[in-house]
Amino acid sequence: MKKAILIISCVLLIGGFLSSQDYKGKGRVSGYVYDQEGKPVEGVKVKLFSLTANQGFEVATDKDGKWMAVWIRSGNWNVDFEKVGYAPRKMSMSITESGKNPEMKVTLQKVQGLVMTEDLKQDLENANRLFEQKNYAGALEGYNAILAKFPDIYILWKNVGNAYFAQEQYEKAEEAYKKILEKDAANSDALLLIGNCYFNRNLTDQALEWYGKIQFEKINDATVLYNIGLNYFKSAKYEEALKYFQRSIEVQKDFEDGYYQLGLAYTSLQKKAEAIATFEQFLKLFPNSEKAQQVQGFLDYLRK
Repeated sequence: MKKAILIISCVLLIGGFLSSQDYKGKGRVSGYVYDQEGKPVEGVKVKLFSLTANQGFEVATDKDGKWMAVWIRSGNWNVDFEKVGYAPRKMSMSITESGKNPEMKVTLQKVQGLVMTEDLKQDLENANRLFEQKNYAGALEGYNAILAKFPDIYILWKNVGNAYFAQEQYEKAEEAYKKILEKDAANSDALLLIGNCYFNRNLTDQALEWYGKIQFEKINDATVLYNIGLNYFKSAKYEEALKYFQRSIEVQKDFEDGYYQLGLAYTSLQKKAEAIATFEQFLKLFPNSEKAQQVQGFLDYLRK
């Protein structure tokens, strides 16, 4: 059985404010942040950037959605509002030190899917770099630190699962992938990855059960398609196997094993013309394959 391969996704973010304090003065400004239903949004990062000083700092909203910035200089300021799960807002305002500045009231729009804030870029890039270097313990430490700070980013459990999967710790990987399903029960990536965990533990029936929860058209992993088809083939369910082998070479045009098993499936179904065409295509694409002589033998037999 071919082991299921790992699906890896990395999320890129943006980051960073300066730490010096040339932006300081005697001014103050405050405001509120609400969602589309008029409810206060806690934990919104409000980033203020002085165009005069070319520097800035950040504050956060409280449980009432209120934020306040004090001891800041006069001039034009950019004010950005960010929170995971909401579309960011970018605004600007002119601040004075000599009088009262108008209160800002901002509405943030919830969005479907994952919206990252600028702060996460460096931490996530570092964790992904450790993963690529096969320092899985370091990568896990980085991913878990981000999740502890931003639990709303549930899709990051995929990265956690991938780190365990790469170490062949399939039970732990499965636990991580299931965290995604707690938030998104129909997530096809998570269902696929859990199935991979069972396949690589040689628990075929359970793997097929998980794969069966995914819409066929959404499986875009040639190895997974091959593994599913192979198990149907071994159970003499050739029509079901055929569908998966066909799909495997559709998503990966140079998938040698897919062509080989597709030819065998056609042969088992006594579809001679299709089997011959598939094996001929195999030899055309993979003339130096270790299976080439065997495939030529199949062709000689089928042409009799």
